Amino acid sequence: MAVEEWAARATPSGDAPPAFGVDVHCPYCRNTDSRVVDSRTSDDGSSIRRRRLCPACGRRFSTVETTSLSVVKRSGVVEPFSRDKVVSGVRKACQGRPVTDDSLALLAQKVEETVRASGAAEIDAHDVGLAILGPLRELDEVAYLRFASVYQDFASLVDFESAIAALRHDHASRAERVSAGAVGAPPGEGGDGTDLRDEAADDAAPATEVDHASAGGTGPDGAASDGTAPDGAERGR
Repeated sequence: MAVEEWAARATPSGDAPPAFGVDVHCPYCRNTDSRVVDSRTSDDGSSIRRRRLCPACGRRFSTVETTSLSVVKRSGVVEPFSRDKVVSGVRKACQGRPVTDDSLALLAQKVEETVRASGAAEIDAHDVGLAILGPLRELDEVAYLRFASVYQDFASLVDFESAIAALRHDHASRAERVSAGAVGAPPGEGGDGTDLRDEAADDAAPATEVDHASAGGTGPDGAASDGTAPDGAERGR
């Protein structure tokens, strides 16, 4: 297939695709003009990959566009946000813990999504640390305590005890929500929609029969407490 035909099929109308990025030089002939023939957004939405066609030499190449995001460090130095640096910092806290590389990569993605959601082109390094704490706490609580002890400058055992107490309170709150069943379930119904009143009645039935048996005066062998045989039975001689 000719390059021109392939480029024409890349647009729904069949017309030549519009020109984008006239300042993007072709890596083969250094021509300053190029045409976008295909665009794809990354899975996390943080970048766009564009397939370009050089009209001068007819060759194709790809470019990746990302929005600018910079981190301002305590020293005042400004540097580009890097997922790799997030992973590197968290990995130290995860040493000896059952945390996989895939989990760390997913954590870094969540952190980037959080800081980009602010809409700011520059973000303080402190805010990046805050964005790390939440996902890391869900990933591994021991690693979370290690990271928080450095990031939040724990000075004594009291700081650790406070952090651990907060984790225990969170666990207790979750347990209460689970034991309470689904939120908003109708009165008498459990989280799965079953009627707890019917189940309670079924569970109480055997106990009620035992009570009736005791009150009625029958013994364990079916004989009445006054010595008379039950209906249809002959007393032993």
